Amino acid sequence: MSRNKSIVLLSVGHACVDVYQGAVAALVPFFVAERAYTYAAASGIVLAASLLSSVVQPLFGALTDRHSMPWLLPASTVLGGLGVALSGVSGSYALTLLFVALSGIGVAAYHPESARVARVASKGSHSSMGWFSLGGNVGFAAAPLLVSVVIATGGLRFSPLLILPALVGSVLTLPVLRALDKAPSTDGGKGAAEGRNDWVSFVRLSLAVVCRSIAFIGMSTFVAFHVREQTGGGTAAGTVALFVLYLGGAVGTVVGSKLAHRWDRVTVVSMSYLITVAAIAGVVFVPGPAIYLFVALTSIGLYVPFSLQVTLAQDYLPTRVGTASGVTLGLMVSVGGLTSPLIGSIADATSLRTALMPLIVMPALSWLLFRTLPEPAVPKLLLGEGGEEAAQETAETAQETGKHSTERSSL
Repeated sequence: MSRNKSIVLLSVGHACVDVYQGAVAALVPFFVAERAYTYAAASGIVLAASLLSSVVQPLFGALTDRHSMPWLLPASTVLGGLGVALSGVSGSYALTLLFVALSGIGVAAYHPESARVARVASKGSHSSMGWFSLGGNVGFAAAPLLVSVVIATGGLRFSPLLILPALVGSVLTLPVLRALDKAPSTDGGKGAAEGRNDWVSFVRLSLAVVCRSIAFIGMSTFVAFHVREQTGGGTAAGTVALFVLYLGGAVGTVVGSKLAHRWDRVTVVSMSYLITVAAIAGVVFVPGPAIYLFVALTSIGLYVPFSLQVTLAQDYLPTRVGTASGVTLGLMVSVGGLTSPLIGSIADATSLRTALMPLIVMPALSWLLFRTLPEPAVPKLLLGEGGEEAAQETAETAQETGKHSTERSSL
């Protein structure tokens, strides 16, 4: 199987998994409407999906560093879908928390191993990893539409239909896994690389990812309610805002991959976070339909770093690819859920606008953490022919960066 075909299948499979991360936030307004949950109770659902995911994500990363476990891709995809599918079946709050927690575990199990498999299949190409990450963004964007079509039609009792993407995604991974199993590899298919781990830079990057996660999950949990308040619209206005937030993520991922070919990854991520500060401020303070523009800019700004942070983390920890992927690709979309109940409690006690104000600070902290990080050298992957492609991409980028710096100096 060709590399491009493998990445396409993995990208679609990634979309089928990340539908369930977006689906949890998309289900929150329906839980509030049918079950009269408070903001705090509703955000507890997001917490349930995020808490176990955040805890077990690094554990799965460490496991995949030691053992190749490609069977996790189809198995975790089904588990992620099953939890969300069952979340609307019972009116019990405790069972709802349990089911979304199971979904979170499935998502947590998927990301480290899928990122390792994608790295092997792409032979370390930054562009290919960008397309793999794009699949997750598309899944996020599709979640509000999928949930609205299913739940608006028959209510929460129709939630079992939401398992369909998981079934499709699990099947799509099988031919890729078979092809990789047959392909020759000098490292047993683990995607290992030569190089020294830079733990200090990795920790700083991880802290930036946490701040980014708080901003994104806070927005995805409450932006539907906030936009309804600011525009005077109904449920449809909130659903559109959530769709714009997720769709902008797909745009941001593609833009980030393109910009990283012109400037180094650290520079692109740093500038993106700085611009995002103003974008989130616009979401919080700008009333009326213009708020949709700032929602889109916020999403693009938060997702330009998406795939770049994953490849940076993998290059900072070349011998711990699973751990690097588990933290950056997994915690990126889960740790923020731990703060959602706090935001919900502040909103219940004051106003939703007041509760969202601290999110403006988060990308500023990410910028401070990123601005002095070194651009790592891309290690040579032990994958045979084609294994130096990522290094070649970085060398070309460095050459372009130096060229532009010389031009700016001459001016």
